Amino acid sequence: MTGPYLAYTYAVALDSEGLRHVVATLPGVAASQVHLVQSTSGGAVVAAVSPVPAAEFDEAALRRHLEELPWLEEVARAHHHVIEEIAARTTVLPLRLATVYLDDDRVRAVLDERQDAFLDRLARLAGRLEWGVKLYVDAAAAPPPPPPADLGPGRAYLRHRRVEQDLRQDGYRAARTAAERIDAAARLHAVDHVRHRVQQGDLASEPGANVTNDAYLVPVEQAEAFRAAVIRSTDGLPGVRVAVTGPWAPYSFAAPEQEEESAP
Repeated sequence: MTGPYLAYTYAVALDSEGLRHVVATLPGVAASQVHLVQSTSGGAVVAAVSPVPAAEFDEAALRRHLEELPWLEEVARAHHHVIEEIAARTTVLPLRLATVYLDDDRVRAVLDERQDAFLDRLARLAGRLEWGVKLYVDAAAAPPPPPPADLGPGRAYLRHRRVEQDLRQDGYRAARTAAERIDAAARLHAVDHVRHRVQQGDLASEPGANVTNDAYLVPVEQAEAFRAAVIRSTDGLPGVRVAVTGPWAPYSFAAPEQEEESAP
């Protein structure tokens, strides 16, 4: 790549032969080749990095681009592809989208400065992956019954609205029960839990009202038991639905150790 460039940094990971093998042919953001940066001491912690044009990824450019949905989606797909490929081969500490440093030397300096902290976090994440659990109230799951034929239009309308309200309240009561059951079942298998903001508006990709949006860190060997227990948690509760997604690289559990630096 010619011209000024920055070091786009995807993740910190434990070095391994499998990681080096996949990185050798792994394209990243802006179709640039991913490579590994190691600390000066040559320790077990490495960062996955690729060069990106400064004109597209410096601080001013990022402020513009982060408002452009097509650009953001393209970068996000490449970013997450790199992380998922790494996570399939070693323990990974994902970094946030568009984490950029001035150059590989600055990435190396961060590894030197924070190697012990990175090792501690990676040790906690080893053999564990993230699962997403979302709970929905399905407004259309139990439509109100038709009013009796002998009611006039006004009374029929008021009765219809009252029944709708009662059904909605029943749904949210069932959702509270479901949320308690889900959390109790999940914690039998998960070792950590993060509660995210519920998805609304354009972020709501599924029907119904999203009432919980959680992430759980689950040991690989517990994955199937975790998923089955969470799905069973809503049995017998009408009007609610649970969606389980994953496994994913542990994005939600990397936050305490991740800091991004925007190049000037």
